Amino acid sequence: MEETAATTARVLEASGISKTFPGVKALENVSLTLNKGEVLSLVGENGAGKSTLTKVLSGLYRTDHGVGSIKLNGELVHFQNAKEAKDHGLITIFQELSLVKGLTVAENVFLGNLPRTKFNLIDWHTLREQTRNILAEMGLDISPDELAGDLSISKQQMVEIARAFTLGAKVLIFDEPTSSLTETEKEILFKIIHTLREKGVGIIYITHKMDEVFEISDRITVLRDGKNSGDLNTSTAKLDDIISLMIGRVIDDYFHKNEAEKGKEILRVEQLSSAGLFKDINFSVRQGEVVGLYGLVGAGRTELAETIFGARPVTSGKVLIEGQDVRIKDTGDAVRLGLGFVPEDRKEKGVVLKMSCIENTSIAKLPWMSNYGFLREKEEKEIFKEYKDKLSISTPSPQQQVVKLSGGNQQKIVIAKWLCLNPRLLILDEPTRGIDVGSKAEIHKLIAKLAESGIAVIVISSEMPEIMGVSDRIMTMREGKISGEFTGDDITEQNLITAIAHVN
Repeated sequence: MEETAATTARVLEASGISKTFPGVKALENVSLTLNKGEVLSLVGENGAGKSTLTKVLSGLYRTDHGVGSIKLNGELVHFQNAKEAKDHGLITIFQELSLVKGLTVAENVFLGNLPRTKFNLIDWHTLREQTRNILAEMGLDISPDELAGDLSISKQQMVEIARAFTLGAKVLIFDEPTSSLTETEKEILFKIIHTLREKGVGIIYITHKMDEVFEISDRITVLRDGKNSGDLNTSTAKLDDIISLMIGRVIDDYFHKNEAEKGKEILRVEQLSSAGLFKDINFSVRQGEVVGLYGLVGAGRTELAETIFGARPVTSGKVLIEGQDVRIKDTGDAVRLGLGFVPEDRKEKGVVLKMSCIENTSIAKLPWMSNYGFLREKEEKEIFKEYKDKLSISTPSPQQQVVKLSGGNQQKIVIAKWLCLNPRLLILDEPTRGIDVGSKAEIHKLIAKLAESGIAVIVISSEMPEIMGVSDRIMTMREGKISGEFTGDDITEQNLITAIAHVN
């Protein structure tokens, strides 16, 4: 990205930041600088300390024994909470959004700062007009009067950013901002970031997506194991350099292609439809095969997977397992038939965050692990140890709450939950969303191993390099229908883009 005059002035400087939790040194002597009008990408593996550092900067955490310093525009600051940070112009857009869903867009944008009349009543006209102007400046087609709870997750995120406009942000921190955005929405977000940059706002951009790092940032700060690992200029940085700084090694085989022989047909769907979601879907998956489902958000990929797994009703058509026509009325039927499903949102649908690692691993197998209502604890421990070793799950204890694990290890717990049932078919919906490059490579290798063990695998991914890198065959979807099927040399970016966008 080109330099601007605004990048010459320091807006934020953090020095010697350390933070310890019981048994864990999350940050150790970490430093970070940010200039006005600069976009700094903060990268690192899950557990590297990015979120902890963000929360220290935002006033949510305090450093160990007051050691270290934070300067904003050259002034030493000691934020006691997030409100103090916001009052000083340091605002964070977290993955977990903080909108009041029962209020309108306008009320959320100016929450805590509502315009008033001379009689100290809310000036509703000014509120709507100012919100409308901000949204227009951001290029957003959102009504100020719409309830925040009625918006899509992506539009709720845009409303959070609009709120930052009203607070006079000097520093804006984005935590995985595109995790729920379509490509079009991502382009809008990047235009907003460029606008903020031109206004002199300093931006810290946290992401696991390396293409975004190179597209949006001026500089890159890398954390590893709670410490500074390196600082790079984006214009001269190479991907291998960043990955090496993040994980301490070079990944030689980022995508591990499946070499398994294809066996008997495990799944076939014929003319499968679910009203309003998808129509007349036909495809099959064989033993040892990895079939990718690729398409734009809203194309019907997740809905198709959920229907096969019994989480949505079938309107018409057939599902056949090993040639037998089956009626999957609910997810329990799917499990009994040997199907497993790793959902897109692991925190909401994949794990029980407050439960332990061992409890989450065995939860799907509980009906087969008890005698007269009593859990066979020895068997439960053996299962957890087996998959902890097989999947290289990093946890200090089987009793550790899953909420305290990194995203990559949470994902491995979800996969372990299904593998202990010895499934015939495993569906993986966005299996590497929100996890770091090192863990992504591990998941990619695991997908190949699953196929090599004879499991039929369906992978849904919005990342083109990933879907191309792990799949033997790719089915594309557009507007609820299969729009293409590709194997071998026909799996190209151009073919996939043409199929999902219906470009002629």
